[in-house]
Amino acid sequence: MFIGNVEIKGFAALAPMAGVADRAFRELCTDFGASYTVTEMVSSKGLEYKSEKTEQLMQISDKERPCGVQLFGNDPKTMALAAEKALEYAPDFIDINMGCPAPKVSGNGCGSALMKNPTLCGEIVKAVSSAVEIPVTVKIRKGWDENSVNAVEVAKICEANGAAAVAVHGRTRSQQYQPPVDWNIIKQVKNAVKIPVIGNGDVISAEDAQRMYEQTGCDFVMIGRGALGNPWIFLQIDSWFENEKQIPNPTIEQRLSVMLRHIKLVCDYKGEEIAIREARKHVGWYLKGFHGASTFRKRACSLKTFAELESLVAEVYRQYLC
Repeated sequence: MFIGNVEIKGFAALAPMAGVADRAFRELCTDFGASYTVTEMVSSKGLEYKSEKTEQLMQISDKERPCGVQLFGNDPKTMALAAEKALEYAPDFIDINMGCPAPKVSGNGCGSALMKNPTLCGEIVKAVSSAVEIPVTVKIRKGWDENSVNAVEVAKICEANGAAAVAVHGRTRSQQYQPPVDWNIIKQVKNAVKIPVIGNGDVISAEDAQRMYEQTGCDFVMIGRGALGNPWIFLQIDSWFENEKQIPNPTIEQRLSVMLRHIKLVCDYKGEEIAIREARKHVGWYLKGFHGASTFRKRACSLKTFAELESLVAEVYRQYLC
C-alpha cells in the first residue's frame, strides 16, 4: 500500500491511542512488525499556544518509521498552521483525527464531532493538505450515532479535498468501544473511494486480520486495543500472511520480559517517575488472562520505582514458574 508517495510494507499498523501510543510503545510495536505508526493526538490549539508538552508528543525516532503525526482541532486555519509546525519533527504524513469519542475532545467540536459537519471536514482536509507537501490521512468513525451514519459521505468529501488515505473505525461515537464493530461500513467506504482504506476495530488476532481483509476488501488493517500488552500481535500477523504459520501466544516469561523492556524505554524518554505511573496500566494489560493477575494489578498501583517493578515481576515469576 502507498499513502501518497510513502510505501507501506507488511500487513498491520499501530493505531494512534492517546495515553498509550507514545514513542516507546510505537518503537516497540515497530520492532515486532507494525508496518507504520501514528502519534498520540496533538492539539492544534496547543501548538498555536506553543505548549511544550504538546510539542513533545510529536517527537519521532527513525526506529518507528513510517510514522505520522495526528492532529485534532476544528478550525481549518489553525489545523493548517499546526501541520506546518509538525513538519519540524519530520513526520512521514499528517493524520487528522475525526474519530475520537472522548467527551473532552468531541465535546469541544473536535474528533468524532466533526462528522456532524461533513463540509467542515472537507475544509479542514483541504487546508491541511494545501499547507504541507507530505501526504494527509484521516481517521473517522462510522458516524456520530446510529441516526447519522455518514462514514461514506465523509470519506468521499475527504478524498475530494486531498486526503491520501482514510482509516475507518466501524463504530459510531455514541457506541464508544463496546458493541461489536461494524465491518460492513468499512466495506462500504472501500467501495466508495479510490484512495486506500484502512480498517480498524476488533482485530485481536491474525485470524481477525485475515477476516477483516476478506470481509471488507480494505487495503490495510489498523490495530489499537488489540496491541495493548500485546505488541507481538504484529509478528503473529506477519507470520500468518507471509508463512501461513501461527505463532503461539507468548509465555508469561516473554510477556514480563517485554513489559520490562517497554517500561525501561518509557523511563529513558520520560523519566522514571512518569514511566512508573504509566507502568501501572501496562502491568494489567501484559498480565491479562493469567490467574491471580488482579492481585498484581492492585500492587502495581503503588509502584514508585523501576526497581520496585522488577521486584514485582520477580514475584510473578515465582508464582507462575515455581
